[in-house]
Amino acid sequence: MLIARRADTRARADFATWKMMAKLNGASALPPEAQEFLASYQNLLAQMSEGEATEATIGAIYKAYYVEMGGAGTPPDVRTRPPETATDNVTAFRRPAPKPKKSASFGAAAFAGTQKRPLPVALIFACLVVVYVGIRLYWR
Repeated sequence: MLIARRADTRARADFATWKMMAKLNGASALPPEAQEFLASYQNLLAQMSEGEATEATIGAIYKAYYVEMGGAGTPPDVRTRPPETATDNVTAFRRPAPKPKKSASFGAAAFAGTQKRPLPVALIFACLVVVYVGIRLYWR
């Protein structure tokens, strides 16, 4: 079954690539095997719808790849299964509610909370000047 899945995946990818190259006028650069599959696709396209012709061509490529990869007998039917619904407890992402902004009151109650008020830049600068002057006076 592993060989069958690999062959199916490779067949679908190769056919999509070949089809795109044919649309871009690059079919002459494809290997002869690919050109044969594209010619059979064009023949099938004249007889049936595009979806049916695509699946029939991919089926032919799949069978060729299955034999090439070492598969024995007739290739098993590899159908894409619809995705199963998740039954786990994963929840969808939700943006958290915005936090209400606190009013800016400068009374004594503002300093009683756990939030520390940052030192003003001027106070820090003044402390650095005092330290600098103290060091200069100490070394004289």
